[in-house]
Amino acid sequence: MRFTSEQRLDEGVLEREFTLDEIPGILWTPASASASAPVPLILLGHPPLGLRTMYPRLEARARHSVADGFAAATIELPGSGDRPRWAAAEQARADLRRAMEAGEPVSDEIIDALILPLVEKAVPEWQAALDALLALPEIGGKVGYSGGVISIGVRLAVVEPRIAAAGLFAGSFVPRAMFEEARQVTIPLHVLLQWDDEGNDRQAALDLFDAFGSKEKSLHANMGGHTGVPQSAGDAAAQFFTRHLK
Repeated sequence: MRFTSEQRLDEGVLEREFTLDEIPGILWTPASASASAPVPLILLGHPPLGLRTMYPRLEARARHSVADGFAAATIELPGSGDRPRWAAAEQARADLRRAMEAGEPVSDEIIDALILPLVEKAVPEWQAALDALLALPEIGGKVGYSGGVISIGVRLAVVEPRIAAAGLFAGSFVPRAMFEEARQVTIPLHVLLQWDDEGNDRQAALDLFDAFGSKEKSLHANMGGHTGVPQSAGDAAAQFFTRHLK
């Protein structure tokens, strides 16, 4: 991991950009964090729209996490931002746009082509980032995963034992194969669902929640579209992570 920039934000937040094997990322920590008082870490997932596009929302989420006594970090997803594109993903996105513009159902084939390769590429990168982040003296203790493409969160919850709790956003397409993986998830889950999300299959989200094998799981549904998440939803998620990571 190589830090490439550093700035101090308001309210005692230290923001550092980094690269890890040419993957860009951002780390936010309390300015007072040190080896003598390391803080737990929350990984901030996001859709594949690019870190520059997602930065305002990610930075706001990170500020809340730091205020609650956590470090927060994110990385650029494969095929997003300035990272190299790959033809199969571009074709899947084009097929998705075509189906949605025509008012047609989005087929399982399109969903699989769009999501499964992203999961296969992204999860090992998140794990490599976790290796590097946990090696920093100011970070220690339990790890949480928050947000993002829900299938990435499901896979990480299954294969990464260092993640102790996850807050998942039910706002992306879910391949049928992920339902079987969901049954293997056992960590505490906090799932956020926007009831009127125009780009989300509500029933698929409810079925996925039902499939999760976790003994402790909660579904928080709010009226409104994809970007209409109320402030109270963020407060509930913060309480969830405080309860399980501290």
